[in-house]
Amino acid sequence: MSETTAPDVLVLRKGTHGIPIEQYADAIRDRLPDHTVGLARTPAEEREAIRDATFVTGMTLEEDLLDAAENLSVFACAYAGTGHLPLEELEERDVAVTNASGVHGPNIGEHVLGAILHFTRRFHVGARRQRRREWRHYRAHELQGSTVTVVGLGAIGRAVCDRLEPFGVETIGVRYTPEKGGPTDEVIGFDDAAFDDALARTDYLVLACPLTETTRGLLDREAFVTIDPEAVLVNVARGPVVETDALVEALRSNWIRGASLDVTDPEPLPEEHPLWTFENVQITPHNAGHTPQYYDRLADIVAENVTRIDADGADADLENQVLP
Repeated sequence: MSETTAPDVLVLRKGTHGIPIEQYADAIRDRLPDHTVGLARTPAEEREAIRDATFVTGMTLEEDLLDAAENLSVFACAYAGTGHLPLEELEERDVAVTNASGVHGPNIGEHVLGAILHFTRRFHVGARRQRRREWRHYRAHELQGSTVTVVGLGAIGRAVCDRLEPFGVETIGVRYTPEKGGPTDEVIGFDDAAFDDALARTDYLVLACPLTETTRGLLDREAFVTIDPEAVLVNVARGPVVETDALVEALRSNWIRGASLDVTDPEPLPEEHPLWTFENVQITPHNAGHTPQYYDRLADIVAENVTRIDADGADADLENQVLP
């Protein structure tokens, strides 16, 4: 970094999705032409620059790096989830934390829709017959009239529902506070009876929820026994929302029609794991979050919050604030 004084915004060096972190810093500069934006490209630069920085953004913030931050007031996490951050320490130091909620809505919504259509039209069967140069018809399904249950009605869940709307499906939304409603035909909570009833009439089950005490192991053996055997699971949440052994048993026992897994438990999925071997399982390597617009959308959030701080100071109401 060339700045001799602390920049208005400090960008840490870790990038994501293989996109150079320089693009993130440049996107913030484009939106804040009257502010200085620094990029720390080495561990030494990070430790030096964060000492006087007040507004920092990045994918992670290790505890030893936080210890070096003497004036930090805002950390803008570049992920939607913040469970990997030292939240207790940040709270003790009265640091405001924001996240990237909403950044992934369009791309993950498209990923889910693609996965559903993949299984509806059984493209995996067509691809297998193409590889064999085998011209032979096969049965397919139709999405119209199906029931799609979306677990989690945050930005990603809402984006999924928006993209499903033209397809003539019935939708069930699952959220912690069903009384708030949502963009689905029906909204339920995580109550056992209501959730079991939804599983029994679901054709496509989309997991788009955070990993919490409630959702960890949500799809266990009993859930797979309950779900309609023609149902397809689409998981873009977190691997541990599904009990992996129960999923393998369900696939081997034909308790579900198939699964599209962008996340697994464990992750990365070991080479010898049986999930690789099922022809009715689609696996992507935690890739649903990839989009060329990622840094631009992140920069929009950061620039908006810097502008709010300029106007209101420490009392500013920040977009996507999760702490305090």
